[in-house]
Amino acid sequence: MSLWKRISSHVDCEQRMAAYYEEKGLLELRLCLAPWIEDRIMSEQITPNTTDQLERVALKFNEDLQQKLLSTRTASDQALKFRVVELCALIQRISAVELYTHLRSGLQKELQLVTEKSVAATAGQSMPLNPYNMNNTPMVTGYMDPSELLAVSNSCNPPVVQGIGPIHNVQNPGIASPALGMVPPKVELYDVQHQIMQALNDFGNCANALKLLVQNYGYMLNSTSSPNAEAAYRSLIDEKAAIVLTMRRSFMYYETLHELVINELKNWRHQQAQAGNGAPFNEGSMDDIQRCFEMLETFIAHMLAAVKELMRVRLVTEEPELTHLLEQVQNAQKNLVCSAFIVDKQPPQVMKTNTRFAASVRWLIGSQLGIHNNPPTVECIIMSEIQAQRFVNRNTQMDNSSLSGQSSGEIQNASSTMEYQQNNHVFSASFRNMQLKKIKRAEKKGTESVMDEKFALFFYTTTTVNDFQIRVWTLSLPVVVIVHGNQEPQSWATITWDNAFAEIVRDPFMITDRVTWAQLSVALNIKFGSCTGRSLTIDNLDFLCEFDLRCLLTVLIFIFVFFTDEKLQREERSEYITWNQFCKEPMPDRSFTFWEWFFAIMKLTKDHMLGMWKAGCIMGFINKAKAQDDLLRSVYGIGTFLLRFSDSELGGVTIAYVNENGLVTMLAPWTARDFQVLNLADRIRDLDVLCWLHPSDRNASPVKRDVAFGEFYSKRQEPEPLVLDPVTGYVKSTLHVHVCSNGDNGSTSGTPHHAQESMQLGNISPQSGITFYSPTRPEESDSDASETAEALASIVKSAQPNDPVISEITEALLTYNYRHGDFGMADFDTITNFENF
Repeated sequence: MSLWKRISSHVDCEQRMAAYYEEKGLLELRLCLAPWIEDRIMSEQITPNTTDQLERVALKFNEDLQQKLLSTRTASDQALKFRVVELCALIQRISAVELYTHLRSGLQKELQLVTEKSVAATAGQSMPLNPYNMNNTPMVTGYMDPSELLAVSNSCNPPVVQGIGPIHNVQNPGIASPALGMVPPKVELYDVQHQIMQALNDFGNCANALKLLVQNYGYMLNSTSSPNAEAAYRSLIDEKAAIVLTMRRSFMYYETLHELVINELKNWRHQQAQAGNGAPFNEGSMDDIQRCFEMLETFIAHMLAAVKELMRVRLVTEEPELTHLLEQVQNAQKNLVCSAFIVDKQPPQVMKTNTRFAASVRWLIGSQLGIHNNPPTVECIIMSEIQAQRFVNRNTQMDNSSLSGQSSGEIQNASSTMEYQQNNHVFSASFRNMQLKKIKRAEKKGTESVMDEKFALFFYTTTTVNDFQIRVWTLSLPVVVIVHGNQEPQSWATITWDNAFAEIVRDPFMITDRVTWAQLSVALNIKFGSCTGRSLTIDNLDFLCEFDLRCLLTVLIFIFVFFTDEKLQREERSEYITWNQFCKEPMPDRSFTFWEWFFAIMKLTKDHMLGMWKAGCIMGFINKAKAQDDLLRSVYGIGTFLLRFSDSELGGVTIAYVNENGLVTMLAPWTARDFQVLNLADRIRDLDVLCWLHPSDRNASPVKRDVAFGEFYSKRQEPEPLVLDPVTGYVKSTLHVHVCSNGDNGSTSGTPHHAQESMQLGNISPQSGITFYSPTRPEESDSDASETAEALASIVKSAQPNDPVISEITEALLTYNYRHGDFGMADFDTITNFENF
């Protein structure tokens, strides 16, 4: 339960805090983003102790808050959209420090109020109400094997606990004292397990009190004529009230522990989504989470049995408080059972029809409740995004008849019976041979395509627990359904974006439509590194940033230089990249998007250059201008070369080398089609003009060609004399690559001409098809954005104040269309006239 919900349960506290937040007009924000604000502020890793620290933390919080608000822009609820707009306008009117300090102080006030209410409710005994309450004594040291504890009760109907007593001396390791600031260290699962065991031990310390109560109750029923009957009756009422109070406190502490375990499960699911992009993922941590679920089930089962036993001691006609507690404990057990049903092996997230695939689900407490003795059958259907939203938001009742109409396709082999593995206590259902035969798609709007449409597999089953029928379900990560291989690149763009930037808890499958370059660079690095076996370097990421944000950076650097006259440092880059810029809008002067270019390079590297990329033989991500500059600066001079990815040809790699004239030559790009004829290493071996490989590591020295690529050469037979084959009548031939001279009419042998390589600089030989670069001529097609910005800044500074032309150009630079790539370099055709103005 969130902190604000606990405040709302007390009218006086709610009114007091509402008045506090209304002082700054922040009540609506506090209500709209209550759980997010609590988690975000209370999980700060740095407690601001100085003005500078406070300003940095506040600015970061303000940025994250705007990001959170903007992530809800695509919501279907129009009222919510208007609220988001109003809240965005609100936070723009308040300084970041003022906003952050007011919310932070408000949370501290809420913690204090909740603590006071807790103390009052428990007669002065402290009890943690939520993961942020730290009014506890230090945690008892030591560790107990969970199996020893679980052996106490491992049946469907556990026995009555041997006592119910106050829970104390247990500290939540994930929280810091408000006096020290709200800086929770990372919660370790073994700490949570220790807390649960300690709570169970304390819960069983009052067995004598409950046993004595039951005995005295029996004596009272058998001796109604006793002169002390009235006093005994009142004594029993007091004893029972004390036990009920202890149970209430124990249940509140159970909620705290349950929330900690659920948060760990959410983190595991988030890591599972990241693993869909290739991030490292420790699947074994699920065993520790399951152990926590099993211990929580033991805790709540003991509590339920104790409450039922206590209700048999009927001293008054109506006991609404005890009845309410019974309902709470029963609902808590049901919620625990439902939340333990998960997808542990995700289906392929780009799913092709009529192709076999596998998945599995796992129930984390099946053995505790005895469900494994009569294992249920799990069914699976596929749901569209809209269907999943309706089901989750409306809490649709789940039955076989209603779910049959919820399916958006036909899946074969979509049912599996759960199995319990005694050796590792895993209770799961494996779907090893599923196949999507048909898919029903929604009507597309605007520029939407089938590769943007998300679905999910919906797993569900029904079972009986303690005479109650429970229906459980879970959703897989989003999947994109395709029917042809050429739909795969854009589909992976949808999945990569969703896996990287989705909130842990969300409506299916809401996702932000813009992220910072820092966030995107992490996702690209994970994706490329997992696919090719070698992560991107800082220089690689810098190139991608400039390549993806060429136009955007020009504007931002211009504005920065104009207003501050300082350089834009790498670590200060915080430009936002939109979904459209990422994979919808073509890059400047190109016919393809950034993602299409990136995906093609990734596929080329994996299929044809994997070993060479892992060995560091391919520099790859470097533009022409920098490649030329690096080669000309090399001390080895003629014959020095490097390999770079073409920025004008999808899935192309080119060689740049220093020719015999001391100039840089760029060979026309090779693609996968070329490597199917002759691999890259053999092509390099054929070119005698290549001698020294320029290192991809700036601190390393050039390496001899054959040393760098020797292990990747294929074996060639010694040349044989021209002998006519008597059977076929043919003479054997081999393919070799060579660079055409100026007098030849062609380019590198076996390489097609690419029309997109028309933007060439330097001295061009019209007959050779090969570009020669002079060190005295700049590369105009790959000019750095900062040069444009500096030129514009110089012009603006030298102009007269309020100049109408200056205002017009500045306004154009700041327009929305330019920021989204619609204002291209062609609009600068009159820049010469502008300079002369």
